[in-house]
Amino acid sequence: MSVSTETLTGGYGAGLLDRERIIAKPGFNRWLVPPAALAIHLCIGMAYGFSVFWLPLTKSIGITAPVACPDMTLASALFTTSCDWRVSDLGWMYTLFFVLLGSSAAIWGGWLERAGPRKAGFVAACCWCGGIVLAAIGVIFHQLWLMWIGAGVIGGIGLGLGYISPVSTLIKWFPDRRGMATGMAIMGFGGGAMIGAPLANMLMNTFKSDTSVGVWQTFIVIAAIYFVFMMGGAFGYRIPPAGWRPEGWQPKVTGNAMITHGHVHLRDAHKTPQFWLIWAVLTLNVSAGIGVIGMASPMLQEIFAGSLIGVPELKFADLSKEQLAAVAAIAAGFTGLLSLFNIGGRFFWASLSDKIGRKNTYYVFFLLGILLYASAPWAAGIGSKVYFVAAFCVILSMYGGGFSTIPAYLADIFGTQFVGAIHGRLLTAWATAGIIGPVVVNYIREAQIAAGIPRAQVYDFTMYILAGMLALGLIANALVRPLSDKWFMSDDEVAALQAKTQASNAGPTGSFGIGKGGFDGKALAAWAVIGLPILWGVWITLQKTFVLFS
Repeated sequence: MSVSTETLTGGYGAGLLDRERIIAKPGFNRWLVPPAALAIHLCIGMAYGFSVFWLPLTKSIGITAPVACPDMTLASALFTTSCDWRVSDLGWMYTLFFVLLGSSAAIWGGWLERAGPRKAGFVAACCWCGGIVLAAIGVIFHQLWLMWIGAGVIGGIGLGLGYISPVSTLIKWFPDRRGMATGMAIMGFGGGAMIGAPLANMLMNTFKSDTSVGVWQTFIVIAAIYFVFMMGGAFGYRIPPAGWRPEGWQPKVTGNAMITHGHVHLRDAHKTPQFWLIWAVLTLNVSAGIGVIGMASPMLQEIFAGSLIGVPELKFADLSKEQLAAVAAIAAGFTGLLSLFNIGGRFFWASLSDKIGRKNTYYVFFLLGILLYASAPWAAGIGSKVYFVAAFCVILSMYGGGFSTIPAYLADIFGTQFVGAIHGRLLTAWATAGIIGPVVVNYIREAQIAAGIPRAQVYDFTMYILAGMLALGLIANALVRPLSDKWFMSDDEVAALQAKTQASNAGPTGSFGIGKGGFDGKALAAWAVIGLPILWGVWITLQKTFVLFS
C-alpha cells in the first residue's frame, strides 16, 4: 500500500518555517526527531541553572565585594546604577522563568499545533537567546529591569514554546512508545543546568577581570552557542503525514481502557473533569518535588551538620567557618546527585509507563513518595545519611518522571490531535507549583526556626506536609476515568483539521517508507552531537557527587 511522494511532502510553495514544509518524505528516519528535541530542551533547561549567576552579579559594581545600599528597595533596585543587586532581587528572574513558561505554553499552545514545531522552535530560539542577549545589555548598563524583561519575560516565553514544541510531534512519531519518546526529550530540560552551569562557571572565570565579573560576556557566548543548537533542533524537526504508522504496528482495538483512539478538541479539553484532575495530579507532584530542589543544599547541611565531615557531635550552629565551607561542598555533591536522578527519572519512569500505564505510574509516584517523605524525619533522627540521600534521589526521579509522563497521560485520555496545546495549558500547573512548593518549604522552615526548633528538626513537619500533598494527588489520580464519547471529535472533524497535510485525503494508512532505519549513521551522528555534551555534564556532576561519599 503506497502513496506518491508528492502527496506526502505537502506543498513546496510553503515557507521555510511552515508546517507543510516539514512533512517527512519516504526514507526519513524517525530516530532523528528526538535529538532535535533534545537540542532545544538542553538549551532552555539552563533556566534551572541560572542561580550560578546570582553571586557574581551581586558584585557587578564592586567586583571584589558587593557595593551594598541598606535602604534599597526592590523598586529602586530595578533602576539603580550605583548599588549592587541582592540575591533576592535577582531571584525574581527564576520566578519569571516558570510563570512565563506555563502561561506562554497555555496561550500559544494552539498556535503551535497549527504552525508546527519548526516555527515554534525557531521563535523559541529567538526569544530565549535574544532574551539572554538583552539581559547582557542589562548587566553592562546595570539595569535590573532590562534583565527581568530580557531573560525573565522574553526568555520565559521562549522557554514555554521550546518546552512544548516537540511534545505532540514525538507522540505522533512514536505511537507505539509514547512515554519513552516524550521522556527522551523532556529529560533534556532537566539536564540543561547540568551542562550549562559548569560551562557558565568556566566562561565567567575566563572573562572575569579587574573591571568585570565576566557575566555579560558569558551571557553573549552561551546565547550564541544555544542559538546554534536550538536552530539545529528546529530545522531538524519533521512531522509524519496523516495516516502514518510505524512499520508493522497496529493500534490495539482492545486492551487498556485508559488509552483512547479518539481526539478531543482543544476548545473542549478544559471543560472535562479529567483535565482538572490531571492538572491537580501534576501540581501536587511537582509542588512536593520543587520545594525540595530549592532547599536541598541547606537541608542536608542543617540536618547532618558535623556528621558530614566526621564530627557528628557538632550541630550546624557549632561549625566553624572552615567547617561550614567543607559541609557546603559536600552539599553541592548532594544537589548534583539529585540533578542526575531528576534527569534519569524523566526517561526511566516515562518508559516504564509504556509497560504499566500512565495512571499506574502516578500511583507509584504518590504511594512511594508518601512513604519516603514520611520516613525522612526518621532517617534524619537516626543519622542515616545513606537512607536519607537515597530517599530523596528516588523522590527527585519521580519529580522528573512526573513531567515526562504527563504528555503521554494526556495523549491517552484526550488523543493526539491537540495534545501539544492541551499540554501547554496544563503547564499552568507548573507555574502554580512553582509558587506553592517553595513557599511551603521556606515559610514552614522559617516558622520552625522562629519557634526555637533545632536546625536538625526544622524540616520534619515540612516532610509530613509534603506527604499530605502527595496523598491528595493520589486521590485525584484515582478519580481519573476515560472520557465519554460525547467529548470526541467526529471522523469528519479530524479529517478537516488534517486536510492541510493532503495525505488525509489519500485514504490508506501505513508506514509509506517513512520511519525506518533505526540507529543508522545519520542518526548516530545526530545523537553524538547531543550525547557528548550530556556525557561531559554527567562527568562534571559525578566529580562533585563523589565528595558526598568520600
